[in-house]
Amino acid sequence: MKTSADPVRDYLAAVEREASTLPADRRQELLADLAEHIEVTRAEHPDAAIGTVLAALGDPRTIAATALSEAGGRAAAGVPAGSGAEAPSARRGKVHPLVPLLMLTLSLPFVMVFPDLPGPLFGVLFRIVGAVLLCTSVHWTGVQKTTGALLTAVLPSVVIATSNLSDGGPAAGTPTLLANLGMLAVMAGTAAWLWRVRRA
Repeated sequence: MKTSADPVRDYLAAVEREASTLPADRRQELLADLAEHIEVTRAEHPDAAIGTVLAALGDPRTIAATALSEAGGRAAAGVPAGSGAEAPSARRGKVHPLVPLLMLTLSLPFVMVFPDLPGPLFGVLFRIVGAVLLCTSVHWTGVQKTTGALLTAVLPSVVIATSNLSDGGPAAGTPTLLANLGMLAVMAGTAAWLWRVRRA
């Protein structure tokens, strides 16, 4: 029974097979990006098993489907795939990965600084739009997106709503301030983690 000697090579070969309808230059660019990401991740986390690193990247079929849909979007916009005319952000995704992270993290300080309307309204809108941008981004895996959305959007909303209900309304007391600062620390930490693990 023959076993694979190089799981990275097998993974990249699977992506190449799934993305066979991509133009050759775009397919090679995709493979080079993935190989670089794997190399950087292994250098940053030398103790991580290669299977864990590859699982974090995602299924080869999903990666290929995303690349194919991006190529289709560029073709529909009149930009030839692999032409090099598009900006790097257009190749990777429509929104820079820092945008959703900033929106999610700054939603709470915005409400803390402007506690009266329209402060809370804008804070909630920042949180919702940031979560949507995070979940539709190509820079993170599904697990990373779910974890990020739960820790930066859902958990703070639940804690703030619970605090407001238990206090009979929003109060500027020490317990509320401490809860807000704790949530801000969780949100900032999660955003920093998402930034560190993002795909190039």
